[in-house]
Amino acid sequence: MAGMYQPAIGRTLTVGVTIAALGLLSPGISASAAAASPSHSVKITVMASSDIHGNALNWDYYKNAEFDDSAHNDVGLAKISTMVNRIRADRGADHTLLFDSGDTLQGTPLDYYYAKVEPITETGRIHPMAKAMNAIGYDAVTLGNHEFNYGLPLLATWIKQMKAPVLGANAVSAKTGLPAYQPFIIKTMHVRGEKPIRVGVLGLTNPGVAIWDKANVEGRLQFLDLVDTAKKWVPRIRKLGADVVLVTAHAGDSGLSSYGEDLPVENAAAMVAEEVPGIDAVLFGHAHNDVPQRFVTNKATGKQVLLTEPSKWGQRLSVVDFTLVKQRGKWTVTGKSSSTLNTNTVAEDPKIVALMKEQHDKTVGYVNQVIAQSEESLSAAESPYKDTPILDYIQKVQTDLVGKAIAGTADASLPVLSIAAPFSRTAVFPAGPVSVRDMAGLYVYDNTLLGIKLTGSQIKDFLEYSAKYFNQVAPGAPIDLATLTNAGNTPDYNYDQLSGVHYDIDIAKPVGQRIVNLTYQGNPIPADQQFVVAINNYRQSGGGGFPHVTTAPVVYNAQVEIRQALIDYATATGSIDPADFAEPNWKLVRDNVPVF
Repeated sequence: MAGMYQPAIGRTLTVGVTIAALGLLSPGISASAAAASPSHSVKITVMASSDIHGNALNWDYYKNAEFDDSAHNDVGLAKISTMVNRIRADRGADHTLLFDSGDTLQGTPLDYYYAKVEPITETGRIHPMAKAMNAIGYDAVTLGNHEFNYGLPLLATWIKQMKAPVLGANAVSAKTGLPAYQPFIIKTMHVRGEKPIRVGVLGLTNPGVAIWDKANVEGRLQFLDLVDTAKKWVPRIRKLGADVVLVTAHAGDSGLSSYGEDLPVENAAAMVAEEVPGIDAVLFGHAHNDVPQRFVTNKATGKQVLLTEPSKWGQRLSVVDFTLVKQRGKWTVTGKSSSTLNTNTVAEDPKIVALMKEQHDKTVGYVNQVIAQSEESLSAAESPYKDTPILDYIQKVQTDLVGKAIAGTADASLPVLSIAAPFSRTAVFPAGPVSVRDMAGLYVYDNTLLGIKLTGSQIKDFLEYSAKYFNQVAPGAPIDLATLTNAGNTPDYNYDQLSGVHYDIDIAKPVGQRIVNLTYQGNPIPADQQFVVAINNYRQSGGGGFPHVTTAPVVYNAQVEIRQALIDYATATGSIDPADFAEPNWKLVRDNVPVF
C-alpha cells in the first residue's frame, strides 16, 4: 500500500541527550550493584500520556465550559505540557523522554472538525493534535485504535505532520505482511563522561481495529498478536544495543477481549510483560484506567516488569524513574518505579493555549450553531433503564434513513427496526434552541449507519444478549440505581435498545431468559420473520460481541455518519417534538410487574 513503512534493521532514530551522573539509586536497588559502581549510577525519567482523545485544552465542548467532573479532574495537552515542563525542569530536560500510547485523533468536536468539517487532508492545515504534540516535544507516539476512525488518508497526513515518530509494529500490510508503520525507535541519551544510554521503544496497537474500523482497513491492513509481535521485535531492539526496552501498547492489561476470540487478545499489556523476555516496562493505554504502578513477573526470566497507565484525556501523566548502573561496560537497570500525576494540580501551559486558540475558537463556533428548537427539555439521564424520548429521537432518524434507502428494493416490504445505546447519561436537549453540541453530546461516537437483515429468533437472541447489562433483582427487592446496570462491567454503550417492536426485560430472571412479551404490531414474532435493522458500524462489525450481526446480510451501507444524520434531520425539520417520535416500546419488569 502507498506509504508503507519499510523497516531498515540497523537504522535507528537517535537524539543526543546529556545526562549528569547523579549517583542516585531507586528503592529496591541491590546492595551489591551499588557497591560495585556507586559513582556510575544514573537516573532517567520516562513520561507517558495516553488516550488524549482530542483534548487539547481543559474544555468541555459539549457543555460549552471548562471541563469538570465529580472528581474535579482536568483534561488536555495544555495541562500535560505544564506537567512535562515541571518534570523536565526538576529532573533536567536531558534526563527525560516523553511518549504517548495512542487514541489521539478522535473524541472531541475539535478532532471531528478537522477531520470532517475542514479536513486537513483537503486544506493542508496542520492538525491541532499534531501542532500541540510537536510543541510539547514528544519523543514518539503509538497508534491507538481510534487513529483509524477517519480513514487511512487522514492518519497518513497526521503522521507526516508529526515531528515524533508514530509507532505500530503489529499493524502490517495485508498484501505483503510488512510493517505499515514504524515498529520501534531507539533514543540515544549521552551521559557525560560515560557510555551512552540507549532506550528502545516498541509500539503496539490494538487488534480490534480490524473489527471496529473494518470499512477503513479491510484488505489493506492486518493487526497481529501483541505478544507474538513483541517476541519478534524485542530481541532485535536488544541486539541493536538498547540498554532499556520499553513497550508502548494501546491495550489494557486484563488479558480479556471485548470481541471474543476471533482476533488476537485486545487487552494484552500484562501478557506482553509476562511472556516476552527483555522488557523493562510497558506504558499502556486503551482501558482509561489510572494505574500508577503495577509489577508482573516475566515467566521466562523471573524479572519484574513495570506497567503503568495514565488514565484518559490528559487527566494523568505517568512518570517512570529508572536507575541504571554500568556493570562490565554495559548499563543495567537496577531500579524502577512509577507514579501517575494528577494534572488538576497545574495550570494550562499558556504557550499551548495560544497555539490552539484559532482552531479551538473555530470549533466552539461550530458546535454552538443552533440547528433546531425543542418543544421541551429532553434528558438522557434515565436512558440506561427507561425508554426515553431522547433515545427515541435517534431511533426515529435511523429508521427513516434506512427505510427510505431500501424503498424500491427487494427488501422494501420488510419492517424496519432500529437499535441505539445510551452513550451519555448527561446528554440534554434543552427546551428551546438546540445546537450542534447538544446533538454531539447525545451521540458522542463517530459511527456510521448500516441496515442488516435479522430474523425474529435472531432478534430475540440479540435482545437477550443485550439484557445481560442488568443485574438480577428479585421480585419485591428494593431497586438500587447504583447497582442496577453495568452488570459484569458491561458499559452503557454495549446496552442496545430496539425500536419497532415491543418487549419487556424481566430482571428477576437469569441472563438468557429475560426477554418476555416480544411482539410486533401486537402479535408474537415468528422465529423466521425477517426484519431490516438499522445498526451502527461498531456493533455490526462485532463491537460488543453481539450475536448474528456480523454475518447478517447488509442491505444498506452508505457510510452516513449517524451524528451528522441527526444534525441534518434537526436542521431540516427545525423542530424537535417528542409527539413526533417518542414511542415507549420496552420496560423493565419483575414477574410482569413494571419496575418503574
